[in-house]
Amino acid sequence: MIIKDLRLAVDHSAAQLQKKIEKAGGIRNAKWRILRRAIDARKQPVCYCYTVEAVPQGEPFEERKPLEIPRSRLKQRPIIIGCGPAGLFAALILAKAGANPLLLERGKPVDQRRADIEKFQREGVFEPDSNVQFGEGGAGTFSDGKLTTGIHDPLCREILETFVSFGAPDTILYEAKPHIGTDLLQNVIRKMRQEILALGGEIHFNEPMRKLLIENGKIIGVVGNETYPAEQVILAIGHSARDTFEMLLEEQIPLQPKAFSVGARIEHPQPLINQAQYGEDARYLGAADYKLSWHTPEGRGVYTFCMCPGGEVIAAAGEAGGVCTNGMSYHARAGENANSALLVGITPADYGTHHPLAGMHFQRRLERAAYEYCGGYRAPAQRLEDFMLGRKTTAFGAVQPSYRPAVVPADLAELLPAFAVDAMRQAIPVFDRRLKGFALPDAVLTAPETRSSSPITILRDRQTLQSEIQGLYPCGEGAGYAGGIMSAAADGVKCALSILRIDR
Repeated sequence: MIIKDLRLAVDHSAAQLQKKIEKAGGIRNAKWRILRRAIDARKQPVCYCYTVEAVPQGEPFEERKPLEIPRSRLKQRPIIIGCGPAGLFAALILAKAGANPLLLERGKPVDQRRADIEKFQREGVFEPDSNVQFGEGGAGTFSDGKLTTGIHDPLCREILETFVSFGAPDTILYEAKPHIGTDLLQNVIRKMRQEILALGGEIHFNEPMRKLLIENGKIIGVVGNETYPAEQVILAIGHSARDTFEMLLEEQIPLQPKAFSVGARIEHPQPLINQAQYGEDARYLGAADYKLSWHTPEGRGVYTFCMCPGGEVIAAAGEAGGVCTNGMSYHARAGENANSALLVGITPADYGTHHPLAGMHFQRRLERAAYEYCGGYRAPAQRLEDFMLGRKTTAFGAVQPSYRPAVVPADLAELLPAFAVDAMRQAIPVFDRRLKGFALPDAVLTAPETRSSSPITILRDRQTLQSEIQGLYPCGEGAGYAGGIMSAAADGVKCALSILRIDR
């Protein structure tokens, strides 16, 4: 029996939940499991809202039918380019099918990658192929490990259970806003790699794809550090592989510019967010998050994205000579600041050209301008009150910027597009009415945030998931078909299954 909408106080006991379940289901001594738990903070008092499955003692729960993976009949091993969630899940499915996939990753294994990122944050020493954007696990590994998604796909449960099987906390199976945390996710990724290898897969780190080999409209191989024959290639390159996008354009792979967003990260004291969301119940609920959106009268969308409770703003450059930001938090979310992207939507009409890589060039200009302004990989930052009044910041107040290696007090209106600055200034008072304290004068904006999603779509067929080049499967966030860990992983699974169903 599925029982929905069970509401209990945030400090309830397990016995109180048991009693509520038995009363609602009419089952004495019920056996139960949580299917979903959400916090309802729309009005006071804040409460937990549960969906559970309950059965009499001795009866089994309904079990989910496992994903059916066809046994491989491929003549050659498939090749996967990129070791982010799309690439890893594609590799795992193909390895389980006995296809012995080869995965090429330009970056390093997660432990070495972590050391390079820490050195960059500490000393400003940038590694072009080992950073927040590139390396084992992809960009999401050094964010928050958020598993929230807007897609409603049966594969989501498969992906969550896979994460749990590799060491993620089982709470992600039922929390309404599941997250793993950067610290725990690194170990999960390491175990996924070990499983892929144990099943016959092969992973080459420090090996970028240099060229696709195409003959008569078909994939015949890939050039990395050496040449590998292949009839199927999954392009899970991530949203920041700019040199790869340029190479694809040269090889006449169909690309088109895509809408994305730009803005800054905004930091508040985490206790302020807790109080605004939960009031007196905050002491029971840990670090609170938020999600806000609004459209200007001109129709420009402004929204918060990738909110990191108790986290920090991080240096997310993926290319030498550019500055960009992202957010990160650990599983405990115990940091003193909350941060979120504050973004403004842009479309290809804003790029000023119809070039397929126009959005990428737009990103690059913003990131290089910030680098030149700060004289390196420090990031421009501004107090929120100064941003609203149009004056350069000279000193920070109660909220200290968390970005490393350091920030430079700035006037962000000199660096961000005028339309974005105007939209953000219009939205902030609106958001403050919805979330008390959002317009805190000492809140900090650190810019630019430019990597919310890919600025490019690599075109593919809706049914086969192939490009017009037979055997080429554009996949995941970098190809324009996902927006986060869950949707990227799901797209990786779909591309792998599409390959395995060839000629069946």
